[in-house]
Amino acid sequence: MSMLKQTLTVSQLTSDIKNLLEDEFRFVQVSGEISNLRRPYSGHSYFTLKDDRAQLTSVLFKNQQRFLLEDLRDGQQVICHGRISVYEPRGNYQLIVDTIDFHGSGLLQLRFEALKKRLEAEGLFAADHKKQIPALPKRITLITSATGAAVHDFLSIWHKRQSTIDIDIYPVRVQGPDAAEEISSAIDHLGRLRHCDIIVLCRGGGSLEDLWAFNEEIMAWSIYHSQIPVVSAVGHEIDFTIADFCADLRTPTPTGAAERLIPDVRQLKLIIQDRRRRLASRITEQLIRSEQDLRQNKKLLGKLETRFTRHTLETDHLTDRLIRGIRHKLNHEHQTLVHTEQRLQHQLPSRRVTMHQERMKSITARFNTQLERILEQKTAALAHQASLLDAVSPLSILGRGYSIARRKKKGRAKEEIISRSTQVKPQDQLEILLNQGIIECEVIDTSTVKIDQKGPWKNQGQR
Repeated sequence: MSMLKQTLTVSQLTSDIKNLLEDEFRFVQVSGEISNLRRPYSGHSYFTLKDDRAQLTSVLFKNQQRFLLEDLRDGQQVICHGRISVYEPRGNYQLIVDTIDFHGSGLLQLRFEALKKRLEAEGLFAADHKKQIPALPKRITLITSATGAAVHDFLSIWHKRQSTIDIDIYPVRVQGPDAAEEISSAIDHLGRLRHCDIIVLCRGGGSLEDLWAFNEEIMAWSIYHSQIPVVSAVGHEIDFTIADFCADLRTPTPTGAAERLIPDVRQLKLIIQDRRRRLASRITEQLIRSEQDLRQNKKLLGKLETRFTRHTLETDHLTDRLIRGIRHKLNHEHQTLVHTEQRLQHQLPSRRVTMHQERMKSITARFNTQLERILEQKTAALAHQASLLDAVSPLSILGRGYSIARRKKKGRAKEEIISRSTQVKPQDQLEILLNQGIIECEVIDTSTVKIDQKGPWKNQGQR
């Protein structure tokens, strides 16, 4: 008689698994790449430690972070020291990290970020430089490892969609020290041949070191200078390489690239059939409507013919009336013009102009005569006044032998005419103005003389 196994609750089973794992893996060292790093408000660091086949949920508590030599970043290749535990509320096992050792991939990540920043500054990632991807390519060339799983993923989509696109495989090494040079040479060679429409860089996922060939500068410049559109299909969806940023199109995986670039022939046929059916339906509907419109218009034309004949007769009648009216109007206007012309002949402006011209000539002659008489009178009066002025002019007196004595000017002092001996004293400087020239002299003595109009001058004394 068999005994029934003990029935455990979820909590009991989870607790047993937790104890088993923690006893078996008291201390472990796990190498891998950090991804999905996050730091919530608590300050703890939660991340996924992964390689190309698996991933492990990990946590580094806040109090352990002070022992780190550098900050954690996505893409770092590290060795985590810690222990395995089970988070019972969710039933998930995780790595409780105590310390972390950084090695080669941490430096690679720094190199990656530095190269990315520099190439972006040099314009290799510029959107306006990227080329248009053909919607219906005739030939696609895969630059990939001929034995890798990525090429098989791409070709499986090609077979599945029954595509007529020609697929070429350009075999290169996609990992290792010389891989970047081979990839760059392949892109340059295909660019010179120009026998394909799209180049696809095809590789499966891996660590940062595994994908490093697609992070080399030589490969980036080849993509930038390629005359053929380049599509990057490198790694998994979470992996990013320099090729992704330089390429004209980035797809998350090789399968995604095939689905993006290879049209589904069956789907296209269905779309074409549907559109052909819809087009034929619309054409048929349009023809039916046009036929109905035609019949309706024929009926209208039968009725319009009678209206057209009547309107034609009315038009002819109105045209005759219009012509008669125009002729009558023209005759009336002609008669009015003739009558107006006759009236204007009697009131020609030229006659009035001639009359006014004669009158102006008469007025001008009288004005000139009166002006000459006035000028003669004014000339005679001017001559008389000039003779009077000349008689009393000092210059005229000087011409008859007289002279004018005046005090010699000093600085801005006003000139003083000497008419009495009392105005000067001995040693005063004087100027004697003659009819011609000036005499400068000094007063030696003065005397008072009374002028007798009936005889010679008489001396009245000296001083």
